[in-house]
Amino acid sequence: MKKIAIIGGGFGGIAAAIRLRARGNQVTIYERLNKLGGRAQVFQRKNYIHDAGPTVITAPNLFYELFNLLGENLEDYLQFKPLDPWYRFHFNDQTDFDYGPNRENMLDQIRNICPEDVSGYLNMLKESEAIFKLGYEKLAGHPFNRLATMIRYAPAIIKMRGYQSVYSFVSSHLQHPNLRQAFSIQPLLVGGNPFKTSSIYSLIHALEQKWGIYFCMGGTGKLVSELENLMIRNGIKINYNYDVSHFSTSGNIITRINFKNHKSENYDYVISNADPIQVSGELLKNKKISFHNFLIKKYAKHSMGLFVLFFGSVKSYKDIAHHTIWMGPRYKELLKDIFDRYYLAEDFSIYLHRPTRTDSSFAPKNQDSYYALVPVPNLKGNQNWDEIKESFSKKILEELDRTIMPGILKNAREIFSMTPKDFKENYRTPFGSGFSIAPILSQSAWFRTHNQDGRYKNLFYVGAGTHPGAGVPGVINSAKVVEKIIYP
Repeated sequence: MKKIAIIGGGFGGIAAAIRLRARGNQVTIYERLNKLGGRAQVFQRKNYIHDAGPTVITAPNLFYELFNLLGENLEDYLQFKPLDPWYRFHFNDQTDFDYGPNRENMLDQIRNICPEDVSGYLNMLKESEAIFKLGYEKLAGHPFNRLATMIRYAPAIIKMRGYQSVYSFVSSHLQHPNLRQAFSIQPLLVGGNPFKTSSIYSLIHALEQKWGIYFCMGGTGKLVSELENLMIRNGIKINYNYDVSHFSTSGNIITRINFKNHKSENYDYVISNADPIQVSGELLKNKKISFHNFLIKKYAKHSMGLFVLFFGSVKSYKDIAHHTIWMGPRYKELLKDIFDRYYLAEDFSIYLHRPTRTDSSFAPKNQDSYYALVPVPNLKGNQNWDEIKESFSKKILEELDRTIMPGILKNAREIFSMTPKDFKENYRTPFGSGFSIAPILSQSAWFRTHNQDGRYKNLFYVGAGTHPGAGVPGVINSAKVVEKIIYP
């Protein structure tokens, strides 16, 4: 039995704690905030409830597995409700496209938009499934600490044209610009620019098709709460409001964890759910770091920032889907503004979440709860968010009022927002990025932060900044990778 510390209680840290406890170890989580969940926090303003982070379950088996590892059944505590549609796309030409589990319905919609794209879509799905089998089923839970592993899989990655962007991959199958947008948007859900993210990430489409998309009744907060109860029942100790100041080291070992507000502790293994760049720059103060981590810290390309507008509505907009992706007038050029120029343009696109479509407990009767998430430049853009967040919030509501939610300007209540500045302050993400470093090919697999530190052999990484990457399936699989390294 080893004594193991988990630094940070996001989904990666929770999954690591459960896996290593199931192996018989003594596990303690240290969480800087007063509750678990990482970015999956819950906000309440009067009678409106808002999930602040991830809003969907795309690989439900991963959560079932965490309960099963400790001899329990998820369905005794949680209900995952399937969504239909998964996402409704609202394009700038005022047309809609419902992406969901009904294959024939989706093909009919594609046929109405562009008949030639029906066969193209089916071919694209077939290719996505092949990429899924390698990129997810074989590699997502496999350690990439050794360059030899990357070399071994390089021919397969080349064969699948992993050097191609997701947008290029989609465009090789589909002709209509609206459909190209709809089926290339997935990298944005893990912090990537579809025009630069490796086509390997087109596996997200196959993953959605394989398992579907679900909403946890009660929200992500309910999911985190039941995972917390699961851990407590099974002897995992959780310490809240523990803020790590730095690690003490000796040779290639982390010897002690030092806290700002509590006495230091020593552990056999340290599993960090903090951003790896934060660990290199803050927690390993004045200590040597591996050359690999030095290069990432110095040269990494970070994901975009997020502006999240939360609001309730005294009117229920019954025609709004659970998830709407509202596309602005520009696509490629807008993404270039965000990712390359760090420029906050006048136009934008919106990811609109309406949980009350599925779960009425998020708002009073006949009312709605929403968040509108807008990709924006990270803090490299030097925008003064304190000055502009109110006017930016108003612009988002004005566009929704003009298009799919007439009257929302007068019906919106309890309006507040999170900006990239808040992400940096609340979650300590470098440059306030929404998803750690961007998922480009040169920052994937071996090129990403390794799950076992290259210098300190008892230090491991889980979460969005390490392999396999961001998104709930990615961070939960990162815990599986760490378990495989410790128990080869």
